[in-house]
Amino acid sequence: MSEPTGKYSITMPRDIAEAARSRSGPSGLSAYVAAAVARQIERDNLNELIQVAEAEHGPITDDEVQALRDQLHQARRGQASGGTAA
Repeated sequence: MSEPTGKYSITMPRDIAEAARSRSGPSGLSAYVAAAVARQIERDNLNELIQVAEAEHGPITDDEVQALRDQLHQARRGQASGGTAA
């Protein structure tokens, strides 16, 4: 069952609206815009979580970020080759 919807009026630059309309496909512009807004909310929530974690534990270093990226890439390679990543 889908969630209830509401009708809203928004204003955006014409070139962005036309680019979104051309990419929206069969689901339509409203679904395309709703998905984009949902992704932005997820990013905002993640940024808030990062701020809380950094306030408690200090900022993450570039080396820590790179180590996590390396782990992710290794896990993806393991999945692509049919293996399992620990």
